[in-house]
Amino acid sequence: MQTDGWAFETRAVEDGFAGIAGIDEAGRGPLAGPVVSAAVMLPRPCRLEGIADSKKLTPEKRKRLYTQLYDEAVSIGIGIVDAVEIDRINILQASLLSMAIAVANLKPRPDYLLIDGIFQIPSDLPQRPIPKGDSLSISIAAASIVAKVTRDRIMERYDQDYPEFGFSRHKGYPTSAHREAIRRFGCCPIHRTSFKGVREFLVPAFGK
Repeated sequence: MQTDGWAFETRAVEDGFAGIAGIDEAGRGPLAGPVVSAAVMLPRPCRLEGIADSKKLTPEKRKRLYTQLYDEAVSIGIGIVDAVEIDRINILQASLLSMAIAVANLKPRPDYLLIDGIFQIPSDLPQRPIPKGDSLSISIAAASIVAKVTRDRIMERYDQDYPEFGFSRHKGYPTSAHREAIRRFGCCPIHRTSFKGVREFLVPAFGK
């Protein structure tokens, strides 16, 4: 996280807000599994060091910070939208919905939201979307870590149910190994049937 990682939070405080939450998601690109969002309210001052965009951290560092965030954060909320709902409403709407669920699960309730990306979420709270927010806001970066680790653990659990797909390794992303497993075994119940790379391998219903 850059030295100005608190800039958006500081501006919100100057504007009169007190409970500021950063929101990010993990899992927009995979062919399988849910999209998972986290909302994180950090204390000020925050004693945690090394918070950064989860994509820039090693798995070991993400897990360490995840544990520390649950120890130190004012509040953490999680939102999960499964593959069935992703197929029903599309991945963008599912991502925004999962963010809104994460915010709704925060206690205490925030009064201002910093959201990774360019879209607002369905919430009546004041909010600011920030493109590349996970690299610019420490609260969003914290949320990116929690969302990523939470989703990885979900996919590792699914690996026990569907070991032929190797979810613990690729977490549902479209790796060559995952694509080959879909070609070989077809699709399982957590695959996103509306996604290219999955829908081509669906077995048509009898008589259609």
